[in-house]
Amino acid sequence: MDADEYRLMDEAEGGMWWYSALHARLTDALAPVRGRVLDAGCGTGGFLAAIGHARPDLDRTGVEYAPQAALRAAEKSDAAVTCGSVLALPFPDRLFDAAVSADVLCHAAVEPAPALSELYRVLRPGGLLVLNMPAYAWLTSAHDRRVHNARRIVPSELRAWLSDAGFTGIKTRFWNSLLLPLMIAQRKILARGEAASDVAPFSPWLNATLHGISSFERHLPIALPAGGSVLAIATRPEQES
Repeated sequence: MDADEYRLMDEAEGGMWWYSALHARLTDALAPVRGRVLDAGCGTGGFLAAIGHARPDLDRTGVEYAPQAALRAAEKSDAAVTCGSVLALPFPDRLFDAAVSADVLCHAAVEPAPALSELYRVLRPGGLLVLNMPAYAWLTSAHDRRVHNARRIVPSELRAWLSDAGFTGIKTRFWNSLLLPLMIAQRKILARGEAASDVAPFSPWLNATLHGISSFERHLPIALPAGGSVLAIATRPEQES
């Protein structure tokens, strides 16, 4: 991403409702994990900091392509952060008990198949992979162009990617569902121009309202049939052919 977008991320991810919602769902997915966790494409370290607070028992590692973002992530999270690419992870085989990669495989510079192959390689057999991706190609907007997103997908596509990479126990679901109508309106009707980013300051009452809606959805007992993002959980098989 551009330096300005990293700056916006760094400023927003500690309090903006979107990051709080994403981090909560990633943390939920890691509930059964013990040991070493990799954040592949950790940006400026928001999730590494959040999971460190929620799960101080985990041994956290991050990798980030942009050197300045990697430095900021290490400073913010007090985790081990390495500068590197998800296409050639700078770690030995079978090192991690879990890996997270949030809104990374959507980037133009990332090829999903090689990235998933690398994530598979660094997970131990039985290790857990947690992915987040933006949903629906028709929702592509100025924000996607600004952050160089090249793909938005649906659960069936993500399941196919993971299956082709050798993962099993694949579970996918939409989220950010209750706010999808507002997302459509903002992106398709109220768009602010080609340079617009969705990462921006929100008034306290609006931020709290959006956070409350997202939190309510998170605790619903059922998955909703559409949403602005897709979350996937998969496992590297214990026994491999």
